[in-house]
Amino acid sequence: MKKVLFASTALIATAGVAAADSGVNFSGYGRFGIGYQEDRGVSPTGIPVGTFVTNTNTFITAGGTVTTTTTSFSQTDISITGVTDSDVSDTILVSRFRLNIDGFTETDGGVRFEARVRLQADEDSSTGEANSAGLNGARFSVIYGGLRVDAGNVAGSFDNLANYYGNEVGLELFAGQYSGVNYNFLSYTSTGSGSNAVFFQYAVGDFAFGASYDTNDAFDADRWDISATYTFNNITAALAYGQTDGGDLFEDDPSLTVLTLGGEWGDFGGTLFVADDATEIDATDGTAWGLSASYNLGAATTLLFTYGDGNADADLQQVAIGAIYDLGGGASLRGGIGVNDCDICDGSQTVADFGAQFNF
Repeated sequence: MKKVLFASTALIATAGVAAADSGVNFSGYGRFGIGYQEDRGVSPTGIPVGTFVTNTNTFITAGGTVTTTTTSFSQTDISITGVTDSDVSDTILVSRFRLNIDGFTETDGGVRFEARVRLQADEDSSTGEANSAGLNGARFSVIYGGLRVDAGNVAGSFDNLANYYGNEVGLELFAGQYSGVNYNFLSYTSTGSGSNAVFFQYAVGDFAFGASYDTNDAFDADRWDISATYTFNNITAALAYGQTDGGDLFEDDPSLTVLTLGGEWGDFGGTLFVADDATEIDATDGTAWGLSASYNLGAATTLLFTYGDGNADADLQQVAIGAIYDLGGGASLRGGIGVNDCDICDGSQTVADFGAQFNF
């Protein structure tokens, strides 16, 4: 991470109070390589590109990505008919450039103020072409001792939960133990404005507590979540619960409960994941579960494994293995191969990628 400090006696004089520490940090990473996705014009769940999944606030796009929309919120089951965008090549050049810009200052009393924006450019997985870089919404933070409060484009309790994501596989992190979860929780947005919410976290000793809240005035909907984390020896246990009080948005109030366990034993690391994914929709409502593991082979090589699934018909099952080879200096070679499937899919889908990543 590079730190560039901007300070002068003139600035301090105008501010009136001299800060103990202030400046701007730049950090991030770049990655590029080859990505393969069988039948790229179809999402991993088998739902055709361009399909609106009603009452879940999602829109299916090519390459398996899901973007939020506010087009339809009536309750219905998911149906699969036809395939679109089938001319997209299964193998494309994948890439990402990410630059975090952090401004910070610290008062004489030890209160730290921070703000972050992120500049990011990714490939368009639906066309195989490159996208332009753009700034996301700002996040503001106040930190004092074990207390942290974030406002703006923030990550909620699930997005911050220890071992929620586990050991994801691939250069693009295309597979994870959480794949069976469909609830739309508050998360940090790298390429959009975000939800303009509030997140609170307090850590004391081996315990940490978190909570977040955001609202959608257009649909009279409130979304909130809480979490608790405890670390004992080399094992961390975390529990989180979140709910969307739908108002005009949902007929029922969907919720999510997640329990994670994670630990390290020498060269081996592993995580367990279980969730009650109460989406209140027949095709996605149910239990989700998963696990992941990492093993350090030595010689700068780490092997990865992840598995995720759920008991609902549209829950995405993912099984994948991968590896990371450390080149030193913050650079590495990464890749993986896996399979996507679900109960209502037309068939399984093979996914793989390989490339280089360098941190700065």
